[in-house]
Amino acid sequence: MPERVLTRVHSLRERLDATLAAHRNEILLFLSRIESHGKGILKPHQLVPEFEAIFESDKKPKLQDHAFKQLLNTTQEAIVLPPWVALAIRLRPGVWEYVRVNVNTLVFEDLTVQQYLQFKEELVNGSGNEKFVLELDFEPFTASFPKPTLTKSIGNGVEFLNRHLSAKLFQNKESMAALLDFLRMHHYNGKTMMLNDRIENLNSLQGVLRKAEEYLSTLPPETLYSDFELKFQEIGLERGWGDTASRVSEMISMLLDILEAPDSSTLEKFLGKIPMVFNVVLLSPHGYFAQENVLGYPDTGGQVVYILDQVPALEREMLKRIKEQGLDITPRIIIVTRLLPDAVGTTCSQRLEKVFGAEHSHILRVPFRTEKGILRKWISRFEVWPYMETFTEDVAKEITAELQGKPDLIIGNYSDGNLAASLLSHKLGVTQCTIAHALEKTKYPDSDIYVKNFDDKYHFSCQFTADLFAMNHTDFIITSTFQEIAGSKDTVGQYESHMAFTMPGLYRVVHGIDVFDPKFNIVSPGADMNVYFSYTDEEKRLTSFHPEIEELLYSNVENDEHLCVLKDKKKPIIFTMARLDRVKNLTGLVELYAKSPKLRELVNLVVVGGDRRKESKDLEEQAEMKKMYSLIETYELNGQFRWISSQMNRVRNGELYRYIADTRGAFVQPAFYEAFGLTVVEAMTCGLPTFATLHGGPAEIIVDGISGFHIDPYNGESVAEILIGFFEKCTKDPSHWEAISTGGLKRIREKYTWQIYSERLLNLAGVYGFWKYVSKLDRLEIKRYLEMLYALKLRKLAEAVPLAVE
Repeated sequence: MPERVLTRVHSLRERLDATLAAHRNEILLFLSRIESHGKGILKPHQLVPEFEAIFESDKKPKLQDHAFKQLLNTTQEAIVLPPWVALAIRLRPGVWEYVRVNVNTLVFEDLTVQQYLQFKEELVNGSGNEKFVLELDFEPFTASFPKPTLTKSIGNGVEFLNRHLSAKLFQNKESMAALLDFLRMHHYNGKTMMLNDRIENLNSLQGVLRKAEEYLSTLPPETLYSDFELKFQEIGLERGWGDTASRVSEMISMLLDILEAPDSSTLEKFLGKIPMVFNVVLLSPHGYFAQENVLGYPDTGGQVVYILDQVPALEREMLKRIKEQGLDITPRIIIVTRLLPDAVGTTCSQRLEKVFGAEHSHILRVPFRTEKGILRKWISRFEVWPYMETFTEDVAKEITAELQGKPDLIIGNYSDGNLAASLLSHKLGVTQCTIAHALEKTKYPDSDIYVKNFDDKYHFSCQFTADLFAMNHTDFIITSTFQEIAGSKDTVGQYESHMAFTMPGLYRVVHGIDVFDPKFNIVSPGADMNVYFSYTDEEKRLTSFHPEIEELLYSNVENDEHLCVLKDKKKPIIFTMARLDRVKNLTGLVELYAKSPKLRELVNLVVVGGDRRKESKDLEEQAEMKKMYSLIETYELNGQFRWISSQMNRVRNGELYRYIADTRGAFVQPAFYEAFGLTVVEAMTCGLPTFATLHGGPAEIIVDGISGFHIDPYNGESVAEILIGFFEKCTKDPSHWEAISTGGLKRIREKYTWQIYSERLLNLAGVYGFWKYVSKLDRLEIKRYLEMLYALKLRKLAEAVPLAVE
């Protein structure tokens, strides 16, 4: 067998030059076709067909498997400014290179990030504009921080950080002093926890721990901490180690192991058990945040459901940990949102509201206000920016009064909540967690370079700046999927899109965020198991809702709540439920159904989205409604299609999923992009076979062909074929429907529950709280940089957003 020889990996430039030398004419022909498009930006779906068109004739040599085709497959965009074409090449998630080629001379040049962005700006500014441009570069501030380099490590930040902490901080006795200081700082309402003043140094700590371990070995494991509390106080140990002798012994044993031979898994487990988090504040300002009668209102959907499911589960985990830590402390969770005096039949005008399913968690509403007074009406999430600074100041006063002190953890949600969380964390010195849910930049292609075309309606210049500020300020970031951070092999991640971009006339981002940063962690949410459970669980089924559901689906009455009727009640139902906006693409699903006679023959279609019971103030919703009416009329859908206004009752919606499963139907989520996909999890949890967009989180939730199916919303014909194939197979073999249903349920149980989520979140808070403490000096520089960004740019951009007119 011949010996294998390791060879050097050739650089991108070397591969380009080699390909050019071998296939000069073909590459020239391709670049000429690209240049013929004229000045502009071309995306992969435009570039690849141009390349393949060259080889339609069999007479030409094929480059399909050659380096240039491989390069083209990794090119995310081409900037055409004749005679130049510049390429942004994504070698793998988070790793980019930039080149440009002169079409006339076929000379390639390497470009830096700055040079590429400057070239791109010529699309807007024209050539020869050499004015000074503000460049934002966060890389120098994180250069000394540890970072992984492998793609598989993205989103596993805490594991990497623990390995680093174990290796670096515990090299010798002196470096371990940070852990001793960290344990000493734990107090709650004036009461000392963990260690008291009798322990002066690491030697005394180790001596005390060994003495305690020896004493505990003589006690029955179930002995209560109160039985030996005074004895422990005398040697320097306070409450917080555990509620029984066995739990205290476990904690002490872990700490002794860390002090003598630290390893990353023991460190993470130990930090997760230290009593640190008793009061949590979550921020979600926009939309109608309430527990009933709001789902489907503008800007009110999955994020509200996420938080209202998250909080009771988080409270249960906090209560469990506090009990096991041997403490008598009542935790508090406060969801801070906006108070709406014009609450339109909701509780959004109520200042304080207890969270259902929780004992110590509340919604606290704080109004938007200006010098002229309180803003009474709802405003779009894109219009909140001029109110955010004053809102955050008011929130700081409200939560410190409500909690009688500072929170231990602040969690932001979406762009506005993450900005408020950053400002609060900055003010109070509290550990911050960021949850984006959805970053708008990837939803609206080229909204950065052509920001002026979007700003009047969406104010993206302000929002993108707020996102940059928050993601660099926060201590750790939670995402639901890998794709949210770094995309896939072929698509760019939401956070990855903020690595480098430009907004001409404002600033140029040469290094905005690094997807390899260990602050990123994938923590997937679940569905409320009390509301969403399998259709086969007959004892729990809410059959009392069935008459209402039958009326909703099959009534011959057409009104503001349901339009069109289903004539054949024996057909399976394709079901979808979402906000009625462009990105959710409900009208796209209706259109592909309308254009497929075979699909219409096999199944009915039911869409829940939008609210025709009242006049919408949302411009996107208005446009989608108009399109829906047009599709109904053009394709004569009445008889096979039912359009139902948004349904506010979550409990009944859970039974609605199960009722659709009874028809042997399916759930379709057709969004152009979905950061996670809570409705996908809900449907799968109810045992409903699910077809969901491959752009975003659902591609990770669903294992294609096993627990559901991936669909491409940009290719309606393909989606129709996949659905037809499924239902035809189910007609011939009913067990196929059962197999996909069972596969979905299995996938949910393994990965998507709120209990797993809550345990993970509190462990992260412990590790990053410790990391924040030991790295505080390193963070001072970036803190000052962010202060300047806020004061000199973000505040002015926010002030430029027009105030709402009452």
